[in-house]
Amino acid sequence: MFNIKRMAVLAALFAGLAGPALAADLPQPIEDAPPPVVEAQPVDVGGWYIRGDIDYHWSRFGGADYITYGAAPQTQGSFATGSLKGALSAGAGIGYQVNQYFRTDLTADWMSKSNFRGSTVGFCGGGVPCTSVDTSSYSALLLLANAYVDIGTWHGITPYVGAGIGGAWVKWDTLHNSDLDGDFFHRGGKGWRFAYALMAGASYCLTDRVKLDVGYRYSHINGGKMFEYASDSNVGPGYDRGINVHEVRGGLRYQFGGQSDCAPPPEPYVPEPEPIYTK
Repeated sequence: MFNIKRMAVLAALFAGLAGPALAADLPQPIEDAPPPVVEAQPVDVGGWYIRGDIDYHWSRFGGADYITYGAAPQTQGSFATGSLKGALSAGAGIGYQVNQYFRTDLTADWMSKSNFRGSTVGFCGGGVPCTSVDTSSYSALLLLANAYVDIGTWHGITPYVGAGIGGAWVKWDTLHNSDLDGDFFHRGGKGWRFAYALMAGASYCLTDRVKLDVGYRYSHINGGKMFEYASDSNVGPGYDRGINVHEVRGGLRYQFGGQSDCAPPPEPYVPEPEPIYTK
């Protein structure tokens, strides 16, 4: 009896020791290794682009001064009033998208004629006080070198701010001056002037290469010659003090090379998992 119990205990101990060893020799299920994590690479945005714009602008006349010659020493007068009507303009440019947040371009805009109406106060023949009515118009070619900060892109919309510096070729038409002494005509002045601009707006992705650009631009054109001397009135020349232009703009931009921020990001590459072998 003792031998049987002893053999049973030994058999139980043997089974407890041999079980794990036999289990280790049995084939185990192989789980697929998880694919390596591949982070999406940042989009390298950049490349050349062209643009075309149209706008409606309101010009603000900064005033003007003129010289009057007569029997007495010459005197200087100023316009009592002066205003400019709104007009259309169109422009084009070429630029480079440096990265996702910064770009530059060169633009040229032709501002169509803005009609001018003003008045001066003085004395007509016989020393009678009188007020004149003065009419003319101006047009301008505005050339700017611009830089922009693209704040970010959300759902295809990219707000931006920018600034530009350059020059404007301003041409005034003939100034028609009418008062109690009659009608007088002064040849308009023209020439290059310093100009700068500040702008803000947003672009929207129409395709992976084409953007709709809508915004506001404030431009300042320095003062310059407005009209020439007229011998029949002994008045002139006249100089305006500058023009402020407020523009509501809309246009299209087309990007040629590089990666556009309108293009969908490339799909990350996930390599095939390597096979796992067991002995």
